[in-house]
Amino acid sequence: MSNYKTVFFTLGVLQIILGISMIIPIIVQIIFNQFDSSFVAAGIISIIFGVLFFISNLDYNKKLSLPQAFLLTALSWISVAIFGSLPFFFSSLELSFTDSFFESMSGITTTGSTIIYNLTETPKAILFWRAMLQWLGGIGIIVMAITIMPIMNVGGMQLFKISSSDNAEKILPKSKEITIRLILIYFSLTILCALFYKIFGMGLFDSITHSMTTIATGGFSNYNESIGYFNSSLIEVTSIIFILLGSIPFIAYIKFLNGDRKIFISDSQIKTFIKIVIVSIIILFLFLTFSNRGSSEIDFRSISFNVISILTGTGYITKDFSEWGNFPLIFFLILMFIGGCAGSTACGIKIFRVQLLYHFLINQLKKIIYPRGVFIIKYDNNNIDDKFMSSVISFIYLYIVIFFIITALLSITGLDFITAISGAATSISNVGPGLGKIIGPNGNFSQLSDFSKWILSFGMILGRLELFAILVLFIPSFWRKY
Repeated sequence: MSNYKTVFFTLGVLQIILGISMIIPIIVQIIFNQFDSSFVAAGIISIIFGVLFFISNLDYNKKLSLPQAFLLTALSWISVAIFGSLPFFFSSLELSFTDSFFESMSGITTTGSTIIYNLTETPKAILFWRAMLQWLGGIGIIVMAITIMPIMNVGGMQLFKISSSDNAEKILPKSKEITIRLILIYFSLTILCALFYKIFGMGLFDSITHSMTTIATGGFSNYNESIGYFNSSLIEVTSIIFILLGSIPFIAYIKFLNGDRKIFISDSQIKTFIKIVIVSIIILFLFLTFSNRGSSEIDFRSISFNVISILTGTGYITKDFSEWGNFPLIFFLILMFIGGCAGSTACGIKIFRVQLLYHFLINQLKKIIYPRGVFIIKYDNNNIDDKFMSSVISFIYLYIVIFFIITALLSITGLDFITAISGAATSISNVGPGLGKIIGPNGNFSQLSDFSKWILSFGMILGRLELFAILVLFIPSFWRKY
């Protein structure tokens, strides 16, 4: 266990920071005259455990091996979900630990699924804590996707290495510098989003919490009606803009600040992402127009908002799209899988993998037509070799297999087909609302069994950490190799 002192020392620091951050919701409690002991108790417990981990591992080794990196990644998110659930558990909501953990995991993975059925009567501090968890989860996955996952060679993420060297001593200083800049960009976008929300009619509290969950593409709202509660075109347009800003690679912002002014129109991922958004909106608009739906349903604004919200995994809603017919439900299910760009807060398979799979399939067709031809797959002027391509295809294959496994497990609990299949999709794609009457746009996850909630929680962290970062920990040969 001494080999893992670095892991537990880091976890200790993380728990101390998490405990201290609970001071903010305590301030919210005082401001709204809703003070109780929930966050005080949760903060003390988090800090005590953090200090114990910290003190018992002071003689840690600063070097981090590959197994330790994988273990730290998994335990960091799980531990935050566990200790982040304590305020829910101690609150006046009287939630079970299963419900508390589900809400916390949904927050930190920026999924947005909730078991709280009456948000308007939920204590303000709890609403703020939900938003904080999503905000922290958003910046956490951005930093990991750009600085850590490429080194771990997870599902093709090595394509986004910030350095050509695998030497940790060379990469670490670069990672620290980029991490600081990413946090500043992320924080600035959050402040800007909150400012526009406030200008366009949100109250101060709502504007702050919604800005955190918007830029994190998390989707937690303070109201059961989500963004639709405000019924404001300006607020919805603001939300769309900042959801899109949160769904593009954050490394593009750094490149832009470094002088690459054309990065947002030249980046392959961003261009494909925007094309998918536009085409999806057009397809759904044409369907609703020609299927003789009521004029209230053929609303370009609501179609655009919900398409972008589902595609990016945000999960905000403005209208109950389950009433639009069967085709929109299937279409939204497909969008859940696609997701946003790698290196952003968005979830799903990611745009770059969809692009590479498309190029791979085209190449296979060309090889059938021209058996002696040599066809090389390129991505942003980089040659993609067979080893890399197999990594991407393996990820997509595993993604689909796990989706069906989760669907089957949910079906065992007695859930109907739509609820089971959309629940599986929304958990592994970290979207938020599912489809159907139970977990659809106007429902929540409180009615599901505890077994279903644990399955969905596991699906959330699998999807958020790119599958392999979790599953590799269960393979004995991985530990023996290192």
